[in-house]
Amino acid sequence: MIDSHCHLDLLASKKDLNTALERAKAAGLTRLMAPSINPHSWQTLQALSSEYQHLLPIDTALGLHPYFLSSNECDLKNGIASLSQEQLLKGQLSQLENAAAMRHPSVKAIGETGIDGHIKVPLNLQQQVFNAHLNVAERYTLPVIVHHRKSHHLLLEAFKQARYQGEAVIHAFSGSVEVAKRYIERGFYLGIGGTITYERAKKTRETLGYLLEHHFDNILLETDSPDMPMCGRQGEPNEPCYLNDVVEAISSTFSVAPSEVIATTTANYFRLFGIEQSHV
Repeated sequence: MIDSHCHLDLLASKKDLNTALERAKAAGLTRLMAPSINPHSWQTLQALSSEYQHLLPIDTALGLHPYFLSSNECDLKNGIASLSQEQLLKGQLSQLENAAAMRHPSVKAIGETGIDGHIKVPLNLQQQVFNAHLNVAERYTLPVIVHHRKSHHLLLEAFKQARYQGEAVIHAFSGSVEVAKRYIERGFYLGIGGTITYERAKKTRETLGYLLEHHFDNILLETDSPDMPMCGRQGEPNEPCYLNDVVEAISSTFSVAPSEVIATTTANYFRLFGIEQSHV
């Protein structure tokens, strides 16, 4: 069982990470993907991947999350607060390019990147940065981990305009069947997480039912730890060990054996990220 999306650096600020990873392993997790939000984040995650390799394999990704495009907290520590936002982003995108070229052994993807229609960061800036991520991903043959919120139309247009031929996973997918079909047509994968543990998530469950019947090979499981709490666990930081809640929700709602959910999504993960399944 693989958590395809968990922010371990952010989880470490809320819980003891060693204990959380031990709980994950005890719960049946065999591997984790930790996307980053900025250069400081991916450097931290690469170090964590090495530090905890005795517990679980931790894959990482290189990305500038749209939420943090206007934040220069990490850059302040480096004494470059006088630089304009444009210069900061140019520098961070250069770091992204260099990190992809150097490729730490844990790096398996580009992300988290994307477009968010609900935040104050200008859409044209988000689109510019997203396009830069797509270019890097294609250049280094890495899949993209994509963030969305009120932006499916913008993302689909961006993929079209960029003539993007690479692979991608649409993280925390909660869209309609029609939107899912448009991503599937491009060969993309859809990340399914805690949203489906809520009975009120009727649209997401309807879409998941369609995917399980027609495109099971395009589904990944995720927690988005420490965010997106599972039903019944609101008010506490989410963590990878709760991925079982997602498996149980899929199994009970759609009458699919937990073992099939785990086996299929695990195989999907290895295929997307180009990892030999013997490396569990």
